[in-house]
Order: sequence, then structure tokens, then C-alpha cells
Amino acid sequence: MPLPAVGETHKLLRMFEAHFQSFEDRIARGDSAPRLAALRAELKRRGLDGCIVPRADRYQNEYVPPCAERLAWLTGFTGSAGVAVVLADRAVLFVDGRYTVQARDEVDAAAFAIAHLVEHPPPAWLEANLPDGAKLGYAPWLHTVDGAERLAKACAAAGGSLVAVDGNPIDACWHDRPPPPRGAVVLHDLRYAGEAAATKLARLRADMQKISADALVVSDPQAVCWLFNIRGSDVPHTPVALAFALVPKAGRPSLYIDGRKLGDDVRHWLENLAEVQAPGDFEHDLAALGRARSAVRLDPAAAPEVIARLVAENGGKVLRGSDPIAPLKAVKNAVEIAGARAAHLRDGAAVTRFLAWFDREAPRGKLSEIDAVEALESFRRDTGLLKDVSFPTIAGAGADGAIVHYRVTRNSNRRIAPGELFLVDSGGQYEDGTTDITRTIAVGTPSAEMRKNFTLVLKGHIAIARAVYPDGTTGAQLDTLARQFLWQAGLDFDHGTGHGVGSYLSVHEGPARISKLGTAPLKRGMILSNEPGYYRTGAYGIRIENLVLVSEAAVADPEKPLNAFETLTLAPIDARLIEPRLLTPEEIAWLAAYHRRVRETLAPLLDAPTRDWLTAATTALAPV
Repeated sequence: MPLPAVGETHKLLRMFEAHFQSFEDRIARGDSAPRLAALRAELKRRGLDGCIVPRADRYQNEYVPPCAERLAWLTGFTGSAGVAVVLADRAVLFVDGRYTVQARDEVDAAAFAIAHLVEHPPPAWLEANLPDGAKLGYAPWLHTVDGAERLAKACAAAGGSLVAVDGNPIDACWHDRPPPPRGAVVLHDLRYAGEAAATKLARLRADMQKISADALVVSDPQAVCWLFNIRGSDVPHTPVALAFALVPKAGRPSLYIDGRKLGDDVRHWLENLAEVQAPGDFEHDLAALGRARSAVRLDPAAAPEVIARLVAENGGKVLRGSDPIAPLKAVKNAVEIAGARAAHLRDGAAVTRFLAWFDREAPRGKLSEIDAVEALESFRRDTGLLKDVSFPTIAGAGADGAIVHYRVTRNSNRRIAPGELFLVDSGGQYEDGTTDITRTIAVGTPSAEMRKNFTLVLKGHIAIARAVYPDGTTGAQLDTLARQFLWQAGLDFDHGTGHGVGSYLSVHEGPARISKLGTAPLKRGMILSNEPGYYRTGAYGIRIENLVLVSEAAVADPEKPLNAFETLTLAPIDARLIEPRLLTPEEIAWLAAYHRRVRETLAPLLDAPTRDWLTAATTALAPV
């Protein structure tokens, strides 16, 4: 779309309507106190002294369907990671460093204290604060095997006990709870998947021979959808169908899914691969495996605790181990890699059109955060291939940019003013790939402090992008590269440097990540994000994010296999925020080469005014 003339701006903005995102406040702060009172009354009726409320559904999804938003219903907190502990005389919400500012804004401080999920986790808090003899209720479908064991140990140390509830007590209070999702299941075509489901099952069974399991529980819907080459729409922004599966060492697997989601063609296709059964059959079959004294493999860090209990209490053996599907899914095949490149080319052109439009309109001081979100989604929709955004767009102006996972609403929406930084973190879901990109943009003239800190973040980003490392290196070994320059200035950021990304699946995919906790080896074919940042609370936020592909390093005659990152994301980095004197010649050369690649690759896809803007944006630093 050509850049609008000045008089066309408001007409154009009226055309921008976000189809995949909502800006409504889902929970009113004033709702928390009466809901907390109703929950306490229900707990008392059940003979419980408290309960724990995770931000989880029975599949342990990052994004959960509306019917599973129990933590948001109770506390008002809408982030993707958190847990609440409710006792008779106090209640605490635990969130990690990404959400501390957001939680303060969303949560009624008179009802809930706020604690750090990592530095002061719920088990430690319970051990110190649960009254002697207290009974703490929990829903075994909503806690992993490992998580439930940690809670039980903490309760016992405090002299109390962890008690499984039959029926979630919040559901007894939540009278207008939405119904479960019934999104239609679609087949993920081989031209995008690159490998037939039957071949995936054969590879999985070969791995199962090494672990002596009679059956494998597949509790992660991402793994289920990858394995059977299906996709769905049960969860916001992640194209999965909610389902469980059991894969025996020999014989046909079983897929447990609501049959109302299956059209005749999809059902017929799946029945050629598996026994398609109702969700209610899953518990029956787990108990039957137990009675048969079967050895059942599950991931204790991801599988609901009730699954292990159904097997063990009926005489079976629970084999604990990491999900064997996760590393298979994380290493993309040649078709998926080609799809990722195509998706990033398409997405990069859309983002560049947005950046050019924004650069023209924002300095006038009339754009709002919602205007920007709607415009960006519109540019992506113009591709004709956008299936969804890959997560709600983070679009923070000024102080809002310092809220790591900020979500703009009608009430929080503000004008983007000259002199501010604007942070926009967004992504798209396309059938051939999932994208995720963050750009920090100067609106008007940035301050010297903004330029310095942006450049320190950029240096860390470049350090990751240029890294060469032995095959098998973990993300924890690389994480310091992104932080070193900030540390030298006494600064840091409270989130990981990078996460894995799926292939038309979740934008956050395990097992690999670049973080202090990233213990999984990085393997060729994995796609991860490279996103260091810096956030000055109450002032501004900075983040620079590209997606990268783990590839063979171009090193002549290495003594051992070496890997490097190929940057997939294509969009300019704001040169107005760079302080060149803080960059080394090698860093300037990397940026110049990246911008040249962006310019040459995207130019054929852009209209003339946007091409002119891109040329100026990617040649701002002196050529090297």
C-alpha cells in the first residue's frame, strides 16, 4: 500500500480493524474482592483452608481458552505466567519479572499481595506461611507431576497437607464461565509439514524402543498436532486442537479429541492413523494401562499430575522423562525451513510497510498505541495469507514500553508523543511459518541516554547473531553474550534472551532457549529468537528481536562441528537510536551487511515510496 498523503491519515486509520486482537479490559479491578470472598466461602464449605490457582489449563498451554482463565477471573492479572495462593486471611499473586509492572496495574493490591515467581516461588512461600494443620486444595488436572510434588513437599514441611479437589472450586463460583472451545480441526498439508504423520510416528516409536516404555502419554497439544499433522483453533493465537494421545510401543495410537471438531474428511484421515476416541475415554484407558501393569512414559514437567496418578494407583509403572517429541519437533526439516524463510520474507515486507507508515505519521503526535496495533495487523492481513497474529501485539509508547508484556486496552491506550520511544513486538501465524519481531522506534529526537542504552542492547543482539559455537552448545552458554555490554554499564534485563519458535505452532516452543536456564543443546534446524532488551521503569523500553536459524558455521577445516545463527527476520533497525562510537568496526560491518540484505531482499516487494524510505533507513550509518 502506498504511503498515505497527510489528509488521508484518518481515513486510512478507520480502515484498520484488528481482527485477531481485542483491546477490551477483560477484568475490572473491583471484581477481585467479591470473587475472592466467594472462593473463600466455597473453600470453607469444602473443609479447605486455602487453595492454589495456577494460570493453566489441563494441557499446560501458554495461552489458554477463555473457559480456563481462572487466574484472570480471580485476580484480574492477564499475563501468560502466574499463580495465586489463597488462604483464609491472605492471598498472594506470584508473577515473574516480565509481569511485575503489569501485575501492579491490573491487580487489586487490597486483595492480593504480589510476589516474584522465581525469586520467592509458591512452594517456598507455603513452607513459610501455611498454618500448621492447614489443608490446601489443588486441582490435579492443572498441576504438573513435578509441580504437585513440590507443593506437597512444601505443605508437609509447614505441617499442612495438599489435598486434591474433585471439581475446581473456582468453577463453582464462576457462574458465567465460557464453554469449552470447539474449533474445527484442519489437516496440515505435507507441503508445509514436510514429513508424513506415519513417518513421524515411526521415528517416535524408534525412540521409544530406547526407553522401554509400553506406551507414551502425549499431553502437549503442540506435540499432538505436530505428530498427526493437524492444526486447530481452540487456543488464542496458537493453531492447536486441544487433544491428548497415547502412543503404544506397538499397535495403533489413540487420539482423544472432541469429535464435534472433526469434519468427515479429517476424521477419515485420522482414523487411518489412529483410534479416534472421545476425551472422556482418556482416563479410562490410563487406568486400564495401570491394571495391565504397563510402563507408561510421561514428561513430569508437563503432564498433569492426575495422569500419573491414574496409572500408578491402578498398578502401572510411571516412567519419567522429557518429552521425546519436543526435540523432534524443534528441529525443522528442509520444507519447514524453506517455509520459515518464505514467511519471514512476506512478514518482513509487511512490517517494513508499517515502519515506513509509522515513521511518517507518528511525529505528528496523533497516533495512539491502538492505532499502531491495528495498522500493523492490517499490513499483515494485506498479504492475504495471515491466519492469526502469533501473540497479542505488544505496543508500548514511553513508559508503557518498559512493561515487558504490555497489552494495550481501551483504558490504557495513550497517544504516542514526540521525544518518546515506541516498542512494538509482534508476529504472524502463516501456514508456512510463525514469525516474531520486535523493533524499538524513535519518535522525534531521542535522548543521549536512549541512544546509549539502545546501542548496548544492539551490541548484545549482534553478539548473538555473530556467535560461532560447538555443536551441542546450550542456550545458557550463549546467554551472557547478549548481556555483557549491559552488565558493564550496570544494567540488565529480566527475561530470557531467546526462545524456540514452532512451525505454524506456538511462538514459544521448547526445549531449546537462550537463557540462564537454557540447558537443551542447540541443534541445526532449530529456530529461536534473539531479543535482548533494557527497560527503565516509568520511562521507556528497548528490545531488538530477530528470529534465527541454527545452521552449520562457515569455518574452514574446523576441529569439531561448529554452528552459527542465520538471521531469518528482515526489517530495518532504527539507526537514529544508534551511537556509532560505541560500536566496533565488526559490529558496524554486521549491521551494514544486515541492512543491505534487508534492502535488496525486500525492495522488489514494496511500493516506490516505501522503497525510498527503506533505502534511507538502511543507509543511515556510514558504509563500511
